Amino acid sequence: MNHSWKTKRLGEICEIINRGISPKYSTADGICEKKKKCIRDHKINFDLSRIHDFKTKSVSREKFIQVGDVLVNSTGTGTLGRVAQVKELPFDATVDSHITIVRPTKNIFDTAFFGYALIFIEEEISKRGDGCGGQTELARNTLKNDFIVRYPELISEQKHIVRVLENAFAAISEAESNAEQNLKHAKEIFDSYLNGVLADKKWERKTIGEVCEKVEYGSSTKSKEAGEIAVLRMGNIQNGKLNWDKLVYSDDEDDNKQYLLKYNDVLFNRTNSPELVGKTAIYKGEMPAIFAGYLIRLHRKETLLDADYLNYYLNSEMAMEYGKTVVISSVNQANINGTKLKTYPIPCPSLKDQQIIVQKLDALSDETKKLESIYQSKINALKDLKKSILQKAFSGELTRLEAIV
Repeated sequence: MNHSWKTKRLGEICEIINRGISPKYSTADGICEKKKKCIRDHKINFDLSRIHDFKTKSVSREKFIQVGDVLVNSTGTGTLGRVAQVKELPFDATVDSHITIVRPTKNIFDTAFFGYALIFIEEEISKRGDGCGGQTELARNTLKNDFIVRYPELISEQKHIVRVLENAFAAISEAESNAEQNLKHAKEIFDSYLNGVLADKKWERKTIGEVCEKVEYGSSTKSKEAGEIAVLRMGNIQNGKLNWDKLVYSDDEDDNKQYLLKYNDVLFNRTNSPELVGKTAIYKGEMPAIFAGYLIRLHRKETLLDADYLNYYLNSEMAMEYGKTVVISSVNQANINGTKLKTYPIPCPSLKDQQIIVQKLDALSDETKKLESIYQSKINALKDLKKSILQKAFSGELTRLEAIV
């Protein structure tokens, strides 16, 4: 199977490389319109589609997607470059202007081979956006002229490579699924124990307002890129801990005195997206810092409430579920103010029992993180294996199934 291979720019082997439409959305009859959120992990999620009113705004025939087309996310940091091939069409569909339709010239490619060819260059595509922040875009001409596809002339050889890839990827997908399931179970062990402890009816129930002296909003003064002391913001709270990346700073003497964090201060994120509002972290004296206005510091009554126990509680499913009942939501933003925070119900064992619970949770958290690290390493290794196999495929090295088994 060592026949000649060709190397061509994408624009030379495609009959269409075009962005989609600017949709006019409808809740009634129309055609399905794909958004960039529909494309993930080389698959198309039709459930996330919306309806375009083609009666109000017509769609040219070439912008109706076809089986075999490859869709390329062409805007947005973190989403630009994602590719997925259309393998089925349950209904007529188009895409919006954030997606580019890439349709190969007829009779050059096996359909599945062309899909794999673009998956192979996906990482390269993702690095070629122009612009900054969320406005990053991939120009149509960049896609046409700057990306190379290498392929065997014989369709039969392309089909052979597809068979090899699909056999290998099926085995890898099964291994990935098992590792991801194990990762999920590792996380569930910790959550299950925490939820069980908090649900124990023998503990007296109080409110945050009863076990805290006060709740305090942070500084509203504008921060700087450099300065005397770090300012913690909502993005610095991650998974119950403080992340010290992407810091800003303050030189305001009054703020630096008033909002200076003390060891074991618990910070509550009062404003964020609906998914992240209410997340909490505990300050352990990592470096001098104050906190910004979207955060609330809880001044607990130290004879009643352990700081780590409070942090575990506020990050628990019980607290998150209660937060949903008091949150004030607007477009893409949610808020839980200090008054609402003080109404949170909290199970209150004795201080000694709280500290015992924290010791058990700390030990279980450490063990869970070890398991998560093991399973995540396996998942990453499987992803690297996929890349390695694709590299061999498009270097002409996959001549027999045995070559990669």
